[in-house]
Amino acid sequence: MNEREFKLLLEANAVKQLRIIASGAFFHVEVKTHGADKVLLTGRGEVRHWSTLDACAKWLRKHGIGQATIQIEQWQPQQRMLGL
Repeated sequence: MNEREFKLLLEANAVKQLRIIASGAFFHVEVKTHGADKVLLTGRGEVRHWSTLDACAKWLRKHGIGQATIQIEQWQPQQRMLGL
């Protein structure tokens, strides 16, 4: 789901829950709706990720989100991404 679709779901009150999920050294957002769980994507179709938790939270607040669950069991802050 890209940002445009995310905004449409927010306007329609179709978002039931948001989860901020840590994977390696990055965070991404998973959106739970009536139908399924969807990961937030960039315009190019890649997973939208943030390198800090507060950057992710600020992005969500900018869109009017005040509550999200954080899952940090796979967070490894010292891990670096491979440059390909």
